[in-house]
Amino acid sequence: MKLRLRPVIGLLAAPLPVLALAATPVFAATPADSTGSLTAARSTNLRGDLLPAVSHSIRTGKVAADRRISVAVSLNQRDTAGLDTFLAQVTDPKSTQYKHYLTVNQFAQRFGATPATVAKVTEYLKSQGLTVSPATANHLTIEATGTAAQVERAFGTSLATFHDPTTQRDFFANTTAPALPAEIASVVSDVSGLNDFAKYSHHATATKQADPNAVTRAPSGLSPAKARTAYNVGSAISAGYTGKGSTVALLEFSAFKQSNVTAYDKYYSLTPSTPTVVSAGGGTTDLSGEDEVELDIEVVQALAPGAAIKVYEAPNSDAGETAIYAKLVSDNVPIISISWGIYEAGETASNRTAVDTDLKEAAAQGQSVYAASGDSGSDDAGNGGTSVDFPAADPWVTGTGGTTLKTTSTNAWSSETAWSGSGGGVSSSFATPSYQSAVNTTGHRTVPDVAAVADPSTGWAIYTQGAWYTFGGTSAAAPNWAAFTALYNSEAAAKSKPAFGFANGTIYNLAASASRSTAFHDVTTGSNGAYSAASGYDKVTGWGSYNGANFLKANLG
Repeated sequence: MKLRLRPVIGLLAAPLPVLALAATPVFAATPADSTGSLTAARSTNLRGDLLPAVSHSIRTGKVAADRRISVAVSLNQRDTAGLDTFLAQVTDPKSTQYKHYLTVNQFAQRFGATPATVAKVTEYLKSQGLTVSPATANHLTIEATGTAAQVERAFGTSLATFHDPTTQRDFFANTTAPALPAEIASVVSDVSGLNDFAKYSHHATATKQADPNAVTRAPSGLSPAKARTAYNVGSAISAGYTGKGSTVALLEFSAFKQSNVTAYDKYYSLTPSTPTVVSAGGGTTDLSGEDEVELDIEVVQALAPGAAIKVYEAPNSDAGETAIYAKLVSDNVPIISISWGIYEAGETASNRTAVDTDLKEAAAQGQSVYAASGDSGSDDAGNGGTSVDFPAADPWVTGTGGTTLKTTSTNAWSSETAWSGSGGGVSSSFATPSYQSAVNTTGHRTVPDVAAVADPSTGWAIYTQGAWYTFGGTSAAAPNWAAFTALYNSEAAAKSKPAFGFANGTIYNLAASASRSTAFHDVTTGSNGAYSAASGYDKVTGWGSYNGANFLKANLG
């Protein structure tokens, strides 16, 4: 699958227990054919785990038998009906369970795979010669590494190399759906890492200002002070609600350079804590998305200077995606910002299920998850039709669209119009969630849910790659909302009120109240192609952007 970053840059202007028999692994005798694949008599195929690009690509060879491959095996949740019931209650303000979220351990005990299941799958993977890591804290993901030959045998498939003539890309992928012994396949929902097609790329252009180091003049674009005034959070920060006590996790498929972030902080006299890096799936040293990561960090520091930031970094791969979501929910970080996405149909069905499983857990644990809705308007796939971006389209995520921001001479909010690049529309994979039923009669989930400034012409002043740029894109909107959520949680804690929690529950409940007109900046003009902004909820900007002080007052008093 191919995932895309969302920055736009402009001129800076209950199974049976496993029994061990001597030193012989339980599954060591699984028969294989001449290719190393499991025989059909002992195997069950996993549906939805074959890369769509294989069908139109040219096979060029076989993956070297000794090539090292990392995989992530996703396990089935238990009691999915019970989880759905719990989620309905915990997000319903009329329920006695409203915002009474679970801890990771509680979730694992109720909905994660049983210890027996984890042991059974782990033993099977080891029996195939793979090096296996402990299961994640939620008991839903097991990572393993091995040679291509070992991986082929373990998952009953062949790994081949391909050339995609459309994108002119070379990649490897499994030639058939992975197959596992029936007793293993029955508890596995996805195997990621069987291809390396997922090369995350960002469609960004950059033009430095005439004086990129801002030696003789201030950089153009939104500064921390301008952004705080525009979104009306200055009074909260002055009152001490700076995000202190909250942690914002940034999901990234690239590394970054702290020296650029330090230069940004120094220029604007900010003194936030230094971001910490958390590796998932082995982490990454790739700097190809450095500008995206530094944009995310600097936006959060600008609006929530007291918040701690954890930068979760994973390899640019299919397995990296699974690993990073599993890590985020297992760590139960309260606020998550995601600026990476893929057009919805570009994600394999099994991968989408695995990520959705983790996002359901995030909602059950009260994690606020924001994802950029895309920068291609109503045609996220770029094929001339209408399509939306994933994970923003997932109902357990708050899809964050984009606006063009206009301010007064004193930097106060004046107006916002829909940015033409704001991703939005109707999901092809997810049904209308209950919180959206009053404003959505399509039968399918619609996005985005909210918005914030994303037009590069009115975007952020960001220091990256040793120079100043103006950044836009919905990848600037997601960390904007994440930062505001940190301010919200800071004030909520001081007033002994519940934290923001599952974001769409909080947002849609407030939008349905009499406070909507003051808590949100309703965006009523502009279009993203197929859809137009309108009064109330729309498929371009959702409910609009936040009016910080009014939003806080409406919910926290």
